Amino acid sequence: MAEKLKMALVGCGAIAKFHLDGIKEHVPGIQVTATVDRDLERAQAFANEAGGVQAFGSLEEALEKGDFDAVDIMLPHDFHEEAAKACFDVGMHVMLEKPMAPTLEACDRILKAASETDLVFMVAENSQYWPEIVRAKEAIDEGLIGDLITARAAYVASFDPYWFQEGHDWRLNVKRTGGGVTVDGGAHWIRPLRIWFGEIEDVVGVLGYPLKQMEGESLMRSIVRFRSGKSAILDAMMIDTAFAPDDWWRITGSKGEITIGGGFEGGIKLFDREHPDGMPLMEPKGYAQSFGPEIADFASAVLDGTELQAGPEVAVGELRTAFAIYRSAEHGRWERVWD
Repeated sequence: MAEKLKMALVGCGAIAKFHLDGIKEHVPGIQVTATVDRDLERAQAFANEAGGVQAFGSLEEALEKGDFDAVDIMLPHDFHEEAAKACFDVGMHVMLEKPMAPTLEACDRILKAASETDLVFMVAENSQYWPEIVRAKEAIDEGLIGDLITARAAYVASFDPYWFQEGHDWRLNVKRTGGGVTVDGGAHWIRPLRIWFGEIEDVVGVLGYPLKQMEGESLMRSIVRFRSGKSAILDAMMIDTAFAPDDWWRITGSKGEITIGGGFEGGIKLFDREHPDGMPLMEPKGYAQSFGPEIADFASAVLDGTELQAGPEVAVGELRTAFAIYRSAEHGRWERVWD
C-alpha cells in the first residue's frame, strides 16, 4: 500500500472490538487515530485500547477536530444515513456496517450521495470475507460437489441479553433496525447464498415472534428461489433457550455436500462417496477472521485504487430479500426481490 490510511472508529459497541482486532491483526495499512461514541467514557476506553488515540463524544466534533481520512461507521441502523452523508460532505472515505440503512429509500439516498463524490464507499458485510464461506465458494468452483442442487442456511442464535441491555436495546425497536432477525444477523446468511448460487429472484416465507423482548420477528422460515431456478431454505431464529448442534450451512450438489458447522469457531467439511464421514476442507478459522480481510479490502480500495470485492449496491440485495420475505409473510404468497 502506498501509505497509511488514518481512520476513525465511529461507534464503540460490541462489533467495534471485532473491527479493531481485525485491523491490528491483518491491516498494517490502517492507522486508527480516533474513536467516536456518544458515551464519551466508552469512546475513551476504546481509544486507549486502540493505542491512546483521540476520543470524541460526537461525530460532528470528530469531523471538525480529528485527524483522519476515513471512517468506519458502526452505529445503530437508523443513524447510518445521517452519519454517512455527513462524512461524504467533508471528504471522508466511508466503510458502513450492514445493513446500509433500515429502509430502501434511505439506501437510495446514501448511494446517491456517494455517487456524487470520488470517495470510496463500502458496506461492511463481513460474510463476503468469512474464510469458510470463501473456501466453500472455491470448492464449488473446483467441482468438488458437482452441479449445485440446493442449500440450507440457518441463522440460529440463543438470545444473549448483552445485545439488549441499555445502550444496545435499539435492536428491539423495529423502526430503528428495519426488522428483526432476518434484516440483522440473517443478512450474514443471505449473502453467502448469493455468492454461491447467484442472485435471488423470489421468496416465500413465514414469520414468528417467540422472543417477546423484540418487536421485529425472532423466527423466520423461508424458501428462496434463484434466477437460475434453483432454490434453498433460509431460516433465522433467536429464542431464549438452548439449541441442539446444527450446521449453519449445507450445500448440496450432484456429487456430494459441503457443510459449515454451527458456532462462530468455524469448520467446513466435504461429504462425498470417497469421504462419507466428512473430510475437513480447511483448518477452522471462523467468524472473527472475516473482519481483517474485509477492512483490508477497504484500505486497498482507498490507498491503491483496487476494486472492492462487492460494491455497496450489492448490499441492497440482503435488505431486498428480507423485505420480500416480510411481504410474503403478510400476503401469503411468493414475492419478487427486485421488482
